[in-house]
Amino acid sequence: MGKYVIKKSTKDTDQPYYFVLKANNGQVIATSEMYASKQGAENGIDSVKNNADSETIDES
Repeated sequence: MGKYVIKKSTKDTDQPYYFVLKANNGQVIATSEMYASKQGAENGIDSVKNNADSETIDES
């Protein structure tokens, strides 16, 4: 199982927070959109955890 890491951008922006999903080997396998708050990023992680159980592949 991978792990989620919340990060804060070094750029001056009104949405500096985002998260990455890292595999066990440390490779980044997903990067989120940007969020205005750390809580927003945490909510994004919760959403991925709750909704990511899918076998559907969309190649469009």
